[in-house]
Amino acid sequence: MMIKYLNKLYKNYNFIYKVILLLLSVYLIVSMFPKSGKFKYSFENGKPWQSENLYAPFNFAVLKNSIDLEKEIKDIQINTPVYFNQTINPLLLDSITNNSIEYLFQNLVKTSSEDSIINSVKLIAQAIYNKGFADSNYDYEKEQKISLVSDNIIINNLFFSDLLMPSDLSTYINNSVIENGFNVYENRIKSILFEIIQPNISFNKSLSENAYNESMSKISNFRGMIDKQTLIISKGEVVDKEKLIILKSLEKEYENENWSSENYYLVILSYSILVSLGLIMILLFLNKYKKELYLNNNKLTFIYFNIVLMIGLTTLVVKLNSLYIYVIPICILPLILKAFFDSRTSFFVHTVTILLIGFIVPNNFEYIFLNIIAGIVTILSVSDLYKRANLFIAVTQITAIYILAYFSFFVIQEGGVEFIKLENFLLFILCGLGTLFVHPLIYIYEKVFGLVSDVSLLELSDTNSKLLKLLSDKAPGTFNHSLSVANLAEAAANEVGANSLLARVGALYHDIGKMNNPSYFSENQLTGVNPHDELNSKESVQIILKHVIEGIEIARKFNIPERVIDFIRTHHGTSLVYYFYNKDSQLEIKPDEREYMYDGPKPFSKETAIVMMCDGVEAASKSLNKPDFTKINEFVNSIISKQINSDQFINANITFKEIEVIKKVLINKLINIFHIRIEYPQ
Repeated sequence: MMIKYLNKLYKNYNFIYKVILLLLSVYLIVSMFPKSGKFKYSFENGKPWQSENLYAPFNFAVLKNSIDLEKEIKDIQINTPVYFNQTINPLLLDSITNNSIEYLFQNLVKTSSEDSIINSVKLIAQAIYNKGFADSNYDYEKEQKISLVSDNIIINNLFFSDLLMPSDLSTYINNSVIENGFNVYENRIKSILFEIIQPNISFNKSLSENAYNESMSKISNFRGMIDKQTLIISKGEVVDKEKLIILKSLEKEYENENWSSENYYLVILSYSILVSLGLIMILLFLNKYKKELYLNNNKLTFIYFNIVLMIGLTTLVVKLNSLYIYVIPICILPLILKAFFDSRTSFFVHTVTILLIGFIVPNNFEYIFLNIIAGIVTILSVSDLYKRANLFIAVTQITAIYILAYFSFFVIQEGGVEFIKLENFLLFILCGLGTLFVHPLIYIYEKVFGLVSDVSLLELSDTNSKLLKLLSDKAPGTFNHSLSVANLAEAAANEVGANSLLARVGALYHDIGKMNNPSYFSENQLTGVNPHDELNSKESVQIILKHVIEGIEIARKFNIPERVIDFIRTHHGTSLVYYFYNKDSQLEIKPDEREYMYDGPKPFSKETAIVMMCDGVEAASKSLNKPDFTKINEFVNSIISKQINSDQFINANITFKEIEVIKKVLINKLINIFHIRIEYPQ
C-alpha cells in the first residue's frame, strides 16, 4: 500500500510541485499587499469622471490638502511663542564698579574723560542685557514670536530677530563703540566687555513644548463634512482640484471603512484569488506556448522567484516613501527573462507582474502604463544582451520613455508644468542606472539556478576555451567538423529567427564525446588506417553510439550547462548508424534496428533540430564526388528528408517552411565551400 502511494506521488511530482510553488508565491505576495480595502473607482486630476454619478455612500470628512495643511502648521509654529528665561546678571549690578573699570583703563585714558568711557562701557553692557543675550545660537525664523519670562511670569513679548545671539555679539559691540565715538579704544573695550558679559537669556524647554503641543492639538486634518447621498461628481464632469480633494477623502475613508476585523479574511481571500489568477495565467501561457519551460520546475521557480522579488522591492519602497517607486529598476525583469528565455515569455511575465504591483502603488494606472511601455521598449531594443553597447542603448531608451511618459501624464493631470519637480526626472535616471545591474544579476542567477544566458554562451563559443582546445588536440578532424557545423547552424538559425548563438555553441560541443576514441571516426583517420576493420559490426556500433554518452559525461566534468548538453544528447536523435546497419542487412541474419539506434532523445527545440540537420549534411558532404549545384541540392534534400521520414523533428517547434529555408541556406553554403576552382598552369 505504501509503495503504491509513493509511486502515485512520484508520478504526480511535477503537478504537486507546481501547486506548492503557486500557493507559496500567492502567500508571499498577498502578505506584502497593503492591509486596506480598495476604492473601486479610478480617477485622475484633469480627466472626465468615467463612471456614473457618484453620491456619498456615507457621511465623511473632507481632508485638507497637504499644501494647505503644511502652511497652517508653519503659521502655528511661527505664531506660537517660544519661551526664554530672562535673568539679571549680578556682574552688571555688583562687579562693574568705577574702581574696577578705572583699574582696567588706568594706563589707557590720556585725553578722554574716564567717567565718559566708564559710562559707555556700562551703557553698552546694559543695552546688551536689555536686548537679551542668549546662551546659545538658536535656529528660528526671524518672525518667530518670543516670550521672555522671569519666575514663570511673562515680562516681555518680542520677535526672535530682537534677541542677540553669541554669533552676533562682536558685531553688536563694534557698532556700539562706533556710535559712542570710542574707536581708539575699540579693541580694549571689546576685550573688557567679553570678560564681563554673560548670557541672561536661556531656553525654557518645558513652557515652549507645552505651548507648541497645545497649538498643534487645535489643528484639524479636515476642512468640512460631506453628508450621505450628497452628489459628489456627475458622469463626464472634469475632476478639478476641488473634486480631487473630495474624491481622495472619500477613497481614504472608504478604505478605512471597508477594512475591518469582520471582513479581514474575506478581503485576504479576494486578494489571493486575484493573485492566483495572475500566476495561473503564466502557467497556462507556458503550457501552451513554452512547454519546455512549463515542464522544467527549476525554470518555473526562477520565474516565480523574480515576480515575488520585484513585488517585494516595490512594497518595501512604498512603505518607506512612495515618491521613490520609480527608482526601482523594474525593467530588469524583462531583461533577465529575455536573457534566459525569449521575448514573448518575458513580456507576458512582465505584464502580469506590473498588474499585480498595481495593487500596491499609488496612481496605479500611471504606473502600469509607464512600466508596460518601458517593458515593451526593453524587449524590443535589446537583441544581444552580451553586447555592452546594446545594454547602454536600451537603458538610454528606457529612461527617455519614462521621462516623456511621466511628463505627459503630469501635464494632463496638472494642466501645466509650473509645479513639476525636476528631482522626479532624477528618479528615472537612477532607475536607468539601476538597470545596468542586470549583468551581475544574470551571473548570480546562473550560479544559483543553473541556467545559461547569451552572455555565458558567448564565453563558451570561444575556441580557446579549455575543452575546445582539448578537442582540437585530441581529435583535430572532429574539431574542424564541429567548426563547420557551427558556421552552418549559425547561418541557418539567423534565417529562421532561432537563437543563432545557442545553435553555434551547441554545434561546437556536440561531438566532444569523440575525444575518447578519436581514431574510430573517419574525420580523424589521417593515416588511412581504419580501426573498425579489426572489429565486428556490433563492436563498432557500440563505440560509435557511446560517443553521445561519453560526450555528456565530459561536458558535465567541465561544467558545461545543461542547455548546451542538450545538443550532445539530441544531435543524432534516435537515428540508426546506417553504414553498419546496411552492411549487416546484406548478411543472411536480419539485424535488430534497436541495436543500431541512438538512445536519443529527439531534438526538442528549433536550435537542436538545426544542429542535427547541419551535422548530418556536413558529415555526409565529405563523400560527394565532383559536387555541382544539382548534386548538392539532391544531397541536402536526401539527408534532411531521411531525418523527417524517421520523425526526428516531431518534438521540435520547427515548421516545414522553416526546414525549406534551412535547406536553401545549407545548399548555398555547400556550393560556396565546394566551388569549382580554375586550373592554373604549372
